[in-house]
Amino acid sequence: MCGIVGIVGSTPVNQAIYDALTVLQHRGQDAAGICTLESNRFRLRKANGLVRDVFEAKHMQRLQGNVGIGHVRYPTAGSSSVSEAQPFYVNSPYGISLAHNGNLTNAADIRETLFEHTKRHVNTTSDSEILLNVLANQLAHSESYPISPNDIFKSVSDVHNIVKGAYAVVALVIGHGLIAFRDPHGIRPLCLGQREENGKIEYMVASESVALDAVGFDFVRDVSPGEAIYITLEGELHTQQCALNPQLNPCIFEFVYFARPDSFIDKVSVYGARLAMGTKLGEKIKREWADIDIDVVIPIPETSCDSALEIARTLDKPYRQGFVKNRYVGRTFIMPGQQMRRKSVRRKLNAIRSEFKDKNVLLVDDSIVRGTTSEQIIEMARDAGAKKVYLASAAPEVRFPNVYGIDMPSANELIAHGREVDEISKLIGADGLIFQDLSDLVAAVAEGNPDITLFETSVFNGNYVTGDVDQHYLDYLDALRNEGSKLQSELHQDLVNLEMYNEGM
Repeated sequence: MCGIVGIVGSTPVNQAIYDALTVLQHRGQDAAGICTLESNRFRLRKANGLVRDVFEAKHMQRLQGNVGIGHVRYPTAGSSSVSEAQPFYVNSPYGISLAHNGNLTNAADIRETLFEHTKRHVNTTSDSEILLNVLANQLAHSESYPISPNDIFKSVSDVHNIVKGAYAVVALVIGHGLIAFRDPHGIRPLCLGQREENGKIEYMVASESVALDAVGFDFVRDVSPGEAIYITLEGELHTQQCALNPQLNPCIFEFVYFARPDSFIDKVSVYGARLAMGTKLGEKIKREWADIDIDVVIPIPETSCDSALEIARTLDKPYRQGFVKNRYVGRTFIMPGQQMRRKSVRRKLNAIRSEFKDKNVLLVDDSIVRGTTSEQIIEMARDAGAKKVYLASAAPEVRFPNVYGIDMPSANELIAHGREVDEISKLIGADGLIFQDLSDLVAAVAEGNPDITLFETSVFNGNYVTGDVDQHYLDYLDALRNEGSKLQSELHQDLVNLEMYNEGM
């Protein structure tokens, strides 16, 4: 999962893009990048690390220009080296820089075609660079200069016909402006905002509406599935539907975990959806665990807090904050490498003993993916004195790999894959475990927008909305992940050896 932003302004946009990326930091902590356009030249800064660490004052001073795009990266498959940081750039045609959120499911085939038929070389393992070269190749077919909005929309239509999977895109084209578009299924989110500055209308696109709020843009609407937005350097807005059969199938995991609660995605309040999840799960607990004595409901911070509050209300039980979170440790789910996730849990959370001692505790989490974190948190609750520890998940069992940009491609890593609830409960050490029903999860999110008839729910039921995912592709993703993990492990060992060497000096 990544975060993207693009702004066409009337004054320098570097600070606004920086501020927007900081509020999208939850979508990726691996790398960050900003590219601005000034005097027909790209100004680019990108590196591994958090936004606050990647951009120093000297970098911001160089990022001049009234048009720009930004990206925060969360690695999915392949390498997480600095070469994979976005935005990417190609110099032909015109000069194009692009940032992307999602994952292409036919990237390997496109890479081969690009090289054999269009003589374009892709230098990294990132499918975002592949997407950039596909767009560049289509724009190169236009014979006019400058190219018209219709030429751009034709190019995006061709991109939709070539690439498959999930993608929300922002791109800069020298001499023209900013292009943004969303895949025909609308799996990954993208919204449009505007504001008036000095009598001129400025435009912004971003992964979540909260980024618009942070820099003073008014939310206009969500970008439709398959739609393209083109904003010229002069601030003229052009939009067009570029897909033949678009259908809104947003990723439901955005509402479960990834998005900030103060965001609206496809007209749905993330906060409201999580409250509804809690209400429905509370009703299920009331039905199925009527004989279980629960003294207190405690969320595993932070994403589950809203759901846990509604569960407590539904059960008429006390709601307590039993864990204190160290906000200077990153989100364990999106850290590359299982070893790093495992080590960070106890640095991230600490139990308030008085809330656990001699109590039957119901812990609430947003989801259970690998189970490692759940196991350690249950152990922490017991160490703090809990008599019984029950666990409720606001999402159903995660049984299948995700192929649309979330870091869970290997089924073998998923604790629920091939296991029943009782077995999962035993593995993580809970006295009882209950999951949200998928139908209730879908209903909870759909309350905010009844027009959404189908969500992307493949991690729960194995149904992939793009219709092109088979076991061969899942094996390919698994191989990419293993290769990336091996590189990460080798890098970690090199750092350990270096530290030992320095200590011995």
